[in-house]
Amino acid sequence: MSETTEILEPETSERSKVESWRLHVLIEAGYPLHVAERLAASEADLHVAVELVGQGCTHATAAEILL
Repeated sequence: MSETTEILEPETSERSKVESWRLHVLIEAGYPLHVAERLAASEADLHVAVELVGQGCTHATAAEILL
């Protein structure tokens, strides 16, 4: 009798990919690394984060609004 074990990728792996992508987008929008890391790991709306900066909001103020 052969037993098959299915190895599932942890959900954190997918979450980590999403956070990495979010971090990349935020850094491209000019966010300092420490702020971008906090935003990337949060539930903050990524599009709003980029739009706020595009409309003249400082990165620090945008982070305060979103976090």
